[in-house]
Amino acid sequence: MKLSEIKKNLKELENIAFELPNGNLVPSHFHVTEVGKVTKNFIDCGGTVRNEEIVNFQLWNADDYDHRLHPEKLLNIIELSEKVLGIKDLEIEVEYQGDTIGKFGLEFNGTNFLLTTKQTDCLAKDNCGIPEAKPKLQMVDIPNGSSCDPNSGCC
Repeated sequence: MKLSEIKKNLKELENIAFELPNGNLVPSHFHVTEVGKVTKNFIDCGGTVRNEEIVNFQLWNADDYDHRLHPEKLLNIIELSEKVLGIKDLEIEVEYQGDTIGKFGLEFNGTNFLLTTKQTDCLAKDNCGIPEAKPKLQMVDIPNGSSCDPNSGCC
């Protein structure tokens, strides 16, 4: 989800709820302790120099059970961060601590903001000798009477 999308969604909500990948909700007394721009400069395993920028939200909950962050307050925090930090319309990553600090993607289902799992990936598969994944075929998709030739794609 991009920053423009969360701002649009916040304008239509009365309450904010973040849902973890397991379906549990982040406690309603959470705080957004940081909104920032994270820049990552790196070289991938194929030798390509890369530069990524994301917006980072950090969610935190404490013993302040009476605290409730309202949509207009988070919208104000986001707009101040855009202005002061020069944040553009970037993808959002959310940090939240369960057993350890997790980094999540963000989606919206019309009611809750969904913290989605993220996966690592090789960005230089062609330079690393990693073969492309072969398409998986079901036996029912193989025409009757055809044999399973090694070049047929069926095995």
